[in-house]
Amino acid sequence: MDKIGDITKPDPKTLGKLVYEVPGAKNILEMPPLVAQVTKFKCGGFVLGLCMNHCMFDGIGAMEFVNSWGETARNLQLTVPPYIDRSILKARNPPKIEHIHQEFAEIEDKSNTSELYIDEMLYRSFCFDPEKLGEVKAKAMADKYLDKCTTFEALSAFVWRARTKALNMQPERETKLLFAVDGRPKFNPPLPKGYFGNGIVLTNSICKAGELLEKPLSFAAGLVQDAVKMVKDSYMRSAIDYFEVTRARPSLACTLLVTTWSRLSFHITDFGWGEPVLSGPVALPEKEVILFLSHGKERSINVLLGLPASAMKTFQELMEK
Repeated sequence: MDKIGDITKPDPKTLGKLVYEVPGAKNILEMPPLVAQVTKFKCGGFVLGLCMNHCMFDGIGAMEFVNSWGETARNLQLTVPPYIDRSILKARNPPKIEHIHQEFAEIEDKSNTSELYIDEMLYRSFCFDPEKLGEVKAKAMADKYLDKCTTFEALSAFVWRARTKALNMQPERETKLLFAVDGRPKFNPPLPKGYFGNGIVLTNSICKAGELLEKPLSFAAGLVQDAVKMVKDSYMRSAIDYFEVTRARPSLACTLLVTTWSRLSFHITDFGWGEPVLSGPVALPEKEVILFLSHGKERSINVLLGLPASAMKTFQELMEK
């Protein structure tokens, strides 16, 4: 296993060998919803590589599935039995689009940030231990603009500003932040425990790049906070109906999409040999995606992303500050 090298950052060339993908598959009809591959090592260790279609479930559904699989392997009762009736999230008839859904808004890339991606892509992970996370949170609340702030809100605001600066976006151009919120407890009534499917909804913040960088960190954290507050039952039902009517996909132009795995307990999955050495993704799904991963047992977070080489240099300097 040591020969794999650093498995804290995506490396499709090496780690990609540990997950099976159907050759040439281009759409959902050509690929299985889930594929599992076990790779054994001479040292006695093994890797379970999973390729899962997001149509099956979200991160929480995937986590519950994998942990239940481990319980079945150990001949235990399931802690969270699956609830598989997806009709509870079907669109209304007729659909009612009651909110503005800017998560689907297309922002024109007048800063030509896409041209930077012609450059070599570099992947880096930045570890924020509890002390660093505390510093970022304190900075977000230093000017008393916010009464309270979560670690996620402060860290998302921090990396959004840093990435915007690294990509040298023109001040008058808009930038969008997208992230998923777990809608399970926010629906009315809440989704049943063990709901097997996608119970998340994308929420968003949009502002001009100049405003994001000129104003203090508390401003950006406040935008993230407002995006979280927006996610209520009516907003999520409206998003379902919006998709039913338009079949639109969220636009990623001039966008940062934050995906957080830091609260997903893949690290405790036990098939009978104890907890895994490490769990994580083989690759980032899109160039606009940043992943928050749990790191170790001291509640640290690894921030994982890819950027063009020129932008990564600036981003790295901002992280070190």
